[in-house]
Amino acid sequence: MPSNLSEAEAANELMRLAKAIAKHDRLYHAEDDPEISDQEYDALVRRNAELEAQFPHLVREDSPSRKVGHQIAASPLSKVTHEVRMMSLDNAFSDEELLEFIARVRRYLNLPEDETMAFTAEDKIDGLSCSLRYEQGKLVRAATRGDGQVGEDVTANVAHIADIPQTLPDGVPDVFEVRGEVYMSREDFAALNAAQEEAGGKLFANPRNAAAGSLRQKDASVTAKRPLRFWAHGLGAASDIPAETQADMVRKLESWGLPISPLFARFESEQDLLKHYETIAGQRPDLPYEIDGVVYKVDRLDWQQRLGFVAKAPRWAIARKFPAERAETTLEAIDIQVGRTGKLTPVGRLAPVLVGGVTVTNVTLHNRDEIARLGVRPGDRVVVQRAGDVIPQLVDNLTREEPRDPFVFPECCPECDSEAVSEEGEVDVRCTGGLICPAQRTERLKHFVSRKALDIDGLGEKTIDQFFKLGWLESPADIYRLRDKRADILALEGWQDKSVDNLLASVEAKREPDAARLLFGLGIRHVGEVTARDLMKNFATLDALRQQIDHYNTWYRLEGGQKVKPPEDLESFQAFNSIDGVAHTVIESLRAFFDEPHNVAVWEDLLSEVSPPRYEVETLDSPVAGKTVVFTGKLETMSRDEAKAQAERLGAKAAGSVSAKTDLLVAGPGAGSKLKKAQELGIEVIDEAGWAEIVAAAG
Repeated sequence: MPSNLSEAEAANELMRLAKAIAKHDRLYHAEDDPEISDQEYDALVRRNAELEAQFPHLVREDSPSRKVGHQIAASPLSKVTHEVRMMSLDNAFSDEELLEFIARVRRYLNLPEDETMAFTAEDKIDGLSCSLRYEQGKLVRAATRGDGQVGEDVTANVAHIADIPQTLPDGVPDVFEVRGEVYMSREDFAALNAAQEEAGGKLFANPRNAAAGSLRQKDASVTAKRPLRFWAHGLGAASDIPAETQADMVRKLESWGLPISPLFARFESEQDLLKHYETIAGQRPDLPYEIDGVVYKVDRLDWQQRLGFVAKAPRWAIARKFPAERAETTLEAIDIQVGRTGKLTPVGRLAPVLVGGVTVTNVTLHNRDEIARLGVRPGDRVVVQRAGDVIPQLVDNLTREEPRDPFVFPECCPECDSEAVSEEGEVDVRCTGGLICPAQRTERLKHFVSRKALDIDGLGEKTIDQFFKLGWLESPADIYRLRDKRADILALEGWQDKSVDNLLASVEAKREPDAARLLFGLGIRHVGEVTARDLMKNFATLDALRQQIDHYNTWYRLEGGQKVKPPEDLESFQAFNSIDGVAHTVIESLRAFFDEPHNVAVWEDLLSEVSPPRYEVETLDSPVAGKTVVFTGKLETMSRDEAKAQAERLGAKAAGSVSAKTDLLVAGPGAGSKLKKAQELGIEVIDEAGWAEIVAAAG
């Protein structure tokens, strides 16, 4: 459990979780070949949430909590951009966490303790999220969630789902998107797998995978043969919302002929919410469909609007997951995997064991210290836990006292034989080979072309591995030289003129890539997707970023290479330190990256092939767009978080301290040193009412 982990151990496990979840996203959505079930995947996410809740300062830039859904697989289905993002849900794993969520909502809304706050509750069905768009009462489009912003068009497929009406009654809004889940009942799933087995076809791992595979068919006639169901639980884009509460909205959907959860209910007391969880948990084994928790939502829609969203989830909803399940098995072997950053991760290979209905064969052992803590060796009997239907964890060693040689963690990289070391203050052991290490080079290339980075279609993992072995890809710049390899690629098995031309066209289309994506794609430690954007917002060009890093490196060398925090008045340090969210660890990672000649060579070689345009930030048309706003004092009508969220929506930067770069200070009662400093600097100061006028004017 997280409470037993040190800060260093937690940071290491969060790194491992980010990589594991990304891997299973790819296997499920891009390769249609999942290694784990949906419940087991959810376990990864739950463990990540537990750690992030206890160690919020360790949340990574590439954390799964910042992602919505999954990358869309290479698919013949058309892509659809959602007008309103389809968000994931944050999770709670205990009564205490659910009550803290409720308290957090109350604090954000700045509600008095005696004000009633109602919530809806319903069972969380294990299905595939789907959005149904109705215009003038007619179904015109259905789309999967995808990555939250872009999904797949499955309009033709949902026409064969009897639960989904093709038209809605008169009086519905002109535009209305129904959000819900496509699922398969337990009975229908068993019958489908029996038919698949009899026909010699591939068996589905669980009902959700069966539903997902059935819905995402290019040929809608295949979907028509699959027993899919649907139920509604919310709304997306709408020209009008004919209700003021979540409960009334869901009942309205039901009146329009859309199925809803039979366990949907509204409650005004915390105890009733907790009791409903127990009621649903007790009925879980006998329900005709799979569920993995209970979803709670703030009932008032205007409060939902105020609460808004964090990176991947609404602030007004949460999923309470079911508890852990355990089983015993044998640890047969410990393998060492080398990741993109050179980290050596031990993976336990288990004798297959059924835990909560899922067969588990692998478990991460996190790091060298975790192996020592558990005292595990091949041959030990161990206890495996799937917390809340999530990722497997090894929680106990039952044969620790048996005489057996301890496992010896390697001192050299198993991929390139370079020395493997652990930096001071870290538990991770990393290969020092860098770009000479095959594991790191190929993984860095895969990261470079990934969707969040350069997003180059056609360069999947297998293709990169193949081209790397042929000596065609050793650095990112080599990707842009593939145009000279057209004939060689065409000569390979499986490649045709069209597929080669599509690949090369995809590469050429990224000759002027987004600068933040390119920076993120280089895989520099601690420079995640969000940090890369923050850096480029500040510097605008990669040359400007490089110049400040070089200036910083010059100071560093003059100091004899001592890893100490630089003086506050150092120009280059100020240039980075003034950026919200950019910590000293990020600055040091950038310095270390550009201090290595081979990294500089890769950088310069890449920029000889691409020309990223100046990074421009699109802002809303508001009086504060592009300005830096600071909030201080007590805000009486909203919380500080809500005020900052409003500023960001208006295209402003919400900073935490006053400086010469501050454009506006919003001061509530009790404002102190920040107000005084702003007045000394001649910065414009307004009160909370003035800020409300700006927000209202911007719409």
